[in-house]
Amino acid sequence: MRNIKLTICYLGTNYHGFQVQSNGITICEAVQDAIERVLGKRYDVKGCSRTDAGVHANRYCLNFRAETEMPLWSIKKALNAVLPDDIAVRCAEDVPEDFHARYCCKGKRYVYKIWNSDAKNPFLQGLAYHYFRTIDVVQAQAVCNLFVGTHDFAAFCGGKNTQENTVRTITACGICRSGDLVEFYVEGDGFLYNMVRILVGTVIAVSENRLNLQDIPRIMEQGVRRVECKTMSACGLYLDEVFYE
Repeated sequence: MRNIKLTICYLGTNYHGFQVQSNGITICEAVQDAIERVLGKRYDVKGCSRTDAGVHANRYCLNFRAETEMPLWSIKKALNAVLPDDIAVRCAEDVPEDFHARYCCKGKRYVYKIWNSDAKNPFLQGLAYHYFRTIDVVQAQAVCNLFVGTHDFAAFCGGKNTQENTVRTITACGICRSGDLVEFYVEGDGFLYNMVRILVGTVIAVSENRLNLQDIPRIMEQGVRRVECKTMSACGLYLDEVFYE
């Protein structure tokens, strides 16, 4: 029995997130369908994260145990031949028996893309959030700096959060501009439900002068979600990297 790790990338527009659900097709279901077509058996797949509906991934890791002698290069090639066009296998590798894509994960990096222009970009439809007011990246970076460190992020998670421990460590957070494309990035040991999208919403709230920098530490300390910190659209969010030892 082999433990096989797949690193995949996907556009999440047409899917209800990663985890299998009864109300629509998911990334996990599509990957399981492809594995079944290639290996002739439906295997249980363990994903590194439960990405939401509409969220994309540049790198997403999963693993499954299978009885097969097919070479890794052949598994990768065959899966890419049968997967939908919006999902691709970037890498296939054998990993130790005790490897679990979720529980062995030491951290993740997310990117949120914003098309910051008064004119929409049809080539980024569904791939970036369109925001027409100018974002001051210097001011936005000052907000991002306040997120770095070990904090209680109870005020920055969605109502469906199921994690009792809301303390997380953010190791890097920033924002950069390339023309009209603004990218927010954040790295940490873990993230709460909708946390990244709410952090971006907080940056936007400061940009719109609905909050100021001094409000952020107080919001963290109080642990109460503020209406100004809205949850941004899923279309701009990408799971960019998954870190393992």
